Amino acid sequence: MTDAVSLIRAKRDGQRLDDDDINWLFQAYARHEVADEQMSALLMAIYFRGLDPAELRTWTAAMIASGDRLDLSSVGRPTVDKHSTGGVGDKVSLILAPLVAACGAAVPQLSGRGLGHTGGTLDKLESIPGFRAGLTPDETLAVLASVGCVICAAGSGLAPADRRLYALRDVTGTVESIPLIASSIMSKKIAEGTSALVLDVKVGSGAFMTSYERARELAETMVALGEEHGVRTRALLTRMDVPLGRAVGNAVEVEESVQALQGHGPDDLMEVTLALARQMLALAGIAGDTAGDPAAAIADGRALAAYRAMVRAQGGDPDAALPQAAHTQVWPAPASGWLTSLDALAVGIAAWRLGAGRARKEDDVSASAGIICLAKPGEAVQAGQPLLELRADEPERFGPALAALEGAAAVSDQGPPPPISPVIEEVGPA
Repeated sequence: MTDAVSLIRAKRDGQRLDDDDINWLFQAYARHEVADEQMSALLMAIYFRGLDPAELRTWTAAMIASGDRLDLSSVGRPTVDKHSTGGVGDKVSLILAPLVAACGAAVPQLSGRGLGHTGGTLDKLESIPGFRAGLTPDETLAVLASVGCVICAAGSGLAPADRRLYALRDVTGTVESIPLIASSIMSKKIAEGTSALVLDVKVGSGAFMTSYERARELAETMVALGEEHGVRTRALLTRMDVPLGRAVGNAVEVEESVQALQGHGPDDLMEVTLALARQMLALAGIAGDTAGDPAAAIADGRALAAYRAMVRAQGGDPDAALPQAAHTQVWPAPASGWLTSLDALAVGIAAWRLGAGRARKEDDVSASAGIICLAKPGEAVQAGQPLLELRADEPERFGPALAALEGAAAVSDQGPPPPISPVIEEVGPA
């Protein structure tokens, strides 16, 4: 008879778990016959010993089977979604979902909230007066069918085992396991019912994966899981050493997203967004003509119209004024020359300390707090020139935020530095 202690010992000693063992484990855990302490011990064993591809496939399938699966067959368009591993200034989803919808696909974007220095898509959208992120499955399908895109919270019925496992990983130092990260992300994305998925795997100081090798391993693992579960999956590796775009925060990123949909987005933000859009449309079978050209959908206003329709359908007012911070302060350039770096992690931590992020899942965030990058690497600056504009609701937040920025920028008189594309490479099925 299978029991939790035998599975813990087996994985601790480097043995593989068979399909029946894994399926029993998740069913027993759902019945609370396996204690959190036992599951935590098994997660730690997996952290050190890993899961082979067959184990991971079954582990992910068991997480999916722990809850409901959305049926998107009634939507009437090809479905495709995108997931980002998170970064600083990463407001791509706000632009991308309506953009791809404007080109003829349906985008069921189930998103999350920010934690630590990385921002959350739902926190950003909830800075729009009236916007509702918590939709029922029926409401989600209705918005998707009528508008072509929806950005909302994943319901509690989708892969509920992941919610319990993530809470354990968060407090037991087992978050950074590639098999556990991959199964967590992909179980929810597969359960949402999309036919295709593009992954934006960030690499760099402001990313969850700071090394190229680990980021590529994660991308390859998630692509394989998607394909094994019948979801056409591709990944892009993109840089996260510098904040993406110029706005970091909640309302400030919504404002920049609207500017991008109007055709005025920063070059790095638009390069990443359009690259992901082209991948999504190709997987959805929509490409090649003007209707499926994302750049054309921005130029002719279709993408902005889809965004406004989505916001209205989810209770928001796309014309309402966004919250504004009560206090601002600038952070100056340390020297004259060419700005060669602006550390994404430092900027993300500073924005978090200004109130734009949260330390714990239950914390509130400020809609108006954030940072505007007044200069980006590659630009010429003068000593004392404002590099960043910090925004906060309470002035006492500036001190801790400024402390986080110590040494965050580098200036050189040997320039200008060569431009570096934010898109590194594509990862497809093996």
